[in-house]
Formats: sequence, structure tokens, C-alpha cells
Amino acid sequence: MSKYVYIAGPYTKGDVVVNVRNAVQAAEWLVGIGYEPYVPHLTHFWHLILPHKIEFWYVRDLEWLKKCDVIVRLPGESAGADNEIMVAHGHGIPSVVLPEFNRLAMVEAMHYHEQLMGRP
Repeated sequence: MSKYVYIAGPYTKGDVVVNVRNAVQAAEWLVGIGYEPYVPHLTHFWHLILPHKIEFWYVRDLEWLKKCDVIVRLPGESAGADNEIMVAHGHGIPSVVLPEFNRLAMVEAMHYHEQLMGRP
């Protein structure tokens, strides 16, 4: 099974607090089915204490992305998440795109991904 998962999704579009909550909820679901998620949205709290320009965060996020086995794209408009998908594909990292945000969609999408990767 792919173990390390990068969570990509909206951050600034819509309510930032809701977007951070959704990313953390997705991480919780992933942990529950045996994955180790990376949640770039959590740098929100670092930024509240020590703000940086957006490029600072993108550099760090993309470094973590390159270490992951798969990227999960949460629903919602996000130029940053779309770019992360392109970077992932450029590094041979497969993506799982959630059609909707709920636990069942996450479990089914990850199961489908594992089947495609030839893993039980």
C-alpha cells in the first residue's frame, strides 16, 4: 500500500478555517485506513505566528510533496492544489481525485488507487 499521502485542496478560496478543517478531516480518515498524511494546510498556524510570503510556503510544500507516494486532491477550486497535481505527475507521483468530500469517497478512492497500483 502507498503509505505517504500529500493532501492537496483549497486553502484561500472560500473560508480558510473550513478549508483547514477539511484537510485535517481528510488526514484523519487517511490515518484510519492505514496511511500517513502530510497536511500542508497546517502551516496556516505557523503563518499566524511568523508570516511569510506565499512562495515560502509553496517551496516547503513542494519539497514534502516529492517525498510522498500519492497525492489526494480534495474537491474545490484551487490553483495551488492544481499546480501540486501537475508537480506530482511530473515526478511520477500518482493522484487520487475525490469527487466529493466525505469518508466513503476517500475510502473508495484510495481502494481504487491501490487496485490500479496492483496492490491488494
